[in-house]
Amino acid sequence: MNDDRSDLELSKLPFMDMNLDIESRVEDLLQRLTLQEKFTLSSGMKWWYTKPIERLGIRSFAMHDGPHGVRVDNEGKIKSTYFPSAICRSATWNLDLSEKFGIAIAQEIRDVGAHMLLAPGINIQRTPMCGRTFEYQTEDPYLNKKLAVAVVKGVQSQRIAACIKHFICNNQETNRFTVSSEVSERALQEIYYPAFKAAVQEADAWSVMSSYNKINGIYGAENKHLLTEVLRDEWGFKGFVVTDWVATRWGTTTESCVNAGLTLEMPSAIKYDPKKMLQAYEEGKFSLDTFDENVKRLLRVMFLVGLFDKENTLLKGSRNTPEHQTLAREIAEEGIVLLKNTGALLPLDLEKVRKIAVIGPTAKRKTYLGGGSSSNFPPYEVKPIRGIKNKCQDHVELVTTPSEADVTLVFVGLQHKEGGDAENWDKDSFNLPLDQIELINETVKDNPNTIVINTSGSPVSMIEWIDKVPAVLQAWYGGMEAGNAIAAIIFGDTNPSGKLPITFPKKLSDSPGHTSKRTYPGNEKVFYEEGIFVGYRHFDTKNIKPIFPFGHGLSYTNFKYENLEINKDKVSGEEVFNITIEITNSGNHVGAEVVQLYIQDVECSIERPVKELKGFKKVKLKPSEKKTIKFEIGKENLSFFDENDNCWKAEKGLFKILIGSSSRDIRLQGEIEYLG
Repeated sequence: MNDDRSDLELSKLPFMDMNLDIESRVEDLLQRLTLQEKFTLSSGMKWWYTKPIERLGIRSFAMHDGPHGVRVDNEGKIKSTYFPSAICRSATWNLDLSEKFGIAIAQEIRDVGAHMLLAPGINIQRTPMCGRTFEYQTEDPYLNKKLAVAVVKGVQSQRIAACIKHFICNNQETNRFTVSSEVSERALQEIYYPAFKAAVQEADAWSVMSSYNKINGIYGAENKHLLTEVLRDEWGFKGFVVTDWVATRWGTTTESCVNAGLTLEMPSAIKYDPKKMLQAYEEGKFSLDTFDENVKRLLRVMFLVGLFDKENTLLKGSRNTPEHQTLAREIAEEGIVLLKNTGALLPLDLEKVRKIAVIGPTAKRKTYLGGGSSSNFPPYEVKPIRGIKNKCQDHVELVTTPSEADVTLVFVGLQHKEGGDAENWDKDSFNLPLDQIELINETVKDNPNTIVINTSGSPVSMIEWIDKVPAVLQAWYGGMEAGNAIAAIIFGDTNPSGKLPITFPKKLSDSPGHTSKRTYPGNEKVFYEEGIFVGYRHFDTKNIKPIFPFGHGLSYTNFKYENLEINKDKVSGEEVFNITIEITNSGNHVGAEVVQLYIQDVECSIERPVKELKGFKKVKLKPSEKKTIKFEIGKENLSFFDENDNCWKAEKGLFKILIGSSSRDIRLQGEIEYLG
């Protein structure tokens, strides 16, 4: 009904009343929908949209990729801000920047007329070979959950739905449509669940995307234990579950998805074809109550994003603004990690350097294309060479022959496409391309003042050259302002403060997921035999030295840690205790440090990691400035998941409190006794 009279009548229905609470509006609309209309709402159309129900004025609910920039089409007709990749944002360890990113990308989603962002991707980085490592945040569950909550809160503050993905254990692209991730309950609880759980319970995430893969033999889209028992019943999830695109092609039946708690099948009907749904319903394979609960969740989010509200009551969208571009640069600058800086070669002084050689394949390369759902079409991208030229201008001569230069910048890395960092494929190799390795080694022979800038979204092998070069920057995929951000770090306009959110192994076989073909890539099944010992937990426990540890990142200044104080010697029950330290900038540059708190259970009835991250604070200090950092710790931070009793518990005994600049650079230690 589209005439003026019918629109007027429609506006008087209870579900259109903005003064009513959302649950009343949801119930009213649900009761007005026919069974056929509910079937229609259960699957998508035209790749990004739900089907409209014109009789009731229900417009299409629109959703778009992606994790670091809004992607509406595959041709780039609609441009959007290209933010740094998720792993770069995570390397900032800056929760405020993650929330600002969420706000900004939600504004861009709103500006293109959509209602949901298909992000953030919060799968744990189990293997550096995963093609989507760049798109995920970290190997650590604590850092992961803090970042996820910040992004979701930012996105949803704009009345745009965040869709956290991919639930769960989608940790590789090899065989991703059919492989079964064989994982223990303890590993799920301690490693893979925390970010999803926190996003639901602390940020009220409005949508969850189920994974392609099976989890212990059952596909994510039809896994009732995950979608109903865990998400809804245990965590209190109020939103809806959407499939990953065409994921139901590999599932079993329509009713298995309905009964599991799957609301929306995208991008079109396969299992949720209305004829199949009607047949399954008439055969009693799912109940109306079960189905209505699924539909109700989509309706609830439609109301939350303002689908039925007057346009002038909604927050305004914006896209490609100077503010968003500045934010993209800030994230890139804070995310760049200074891995090595022997002899304080960096930062370069424009007053002292006459010639700089700029070489390497990634110096002139853009990174925004490719990567499946991470494809992005920005209005511009500053390549590294352009950023260097913008900074040097007439002050320094740029050349291409290392032997002629005072300093050589070698830009190397991977490409954002098949075989590198991209959706649909895992990486072809852990090594940089052979020609890049040879380029580094030949260059440092010609010019010992060689700085390597690595552009990749995942760890790469560096053993072939790391001991020969004095300085290394990990630049990730830094978004549309990457070139300017890299230049700001190299020439000291910005003091690097990025910290690795993932361990950089010396060799791939050192990684916990690579002990055999069973553990990666598997075949029909991939076995998570490392259990909870993912990332630095594995390296510490096995006493394996990485090239660069989790949490590592250097600065152009120095930080002094001192005066660790714990306000209690003993605690019991749910009692909390406070930890304070003093940190001083003892160098000559303004800088920011990420103070990391790890906890070690000294003696436990089951094996636990040597240390686990349980707190961090990023603090900016002027030279000689001192600040006090405070942490509040409770039983939750001391606990592990006991599979025998199927619950979390903290055992009596001593716990070491470890404060440091990285997981392998512990500066202060104390202890607390937990009395149970």
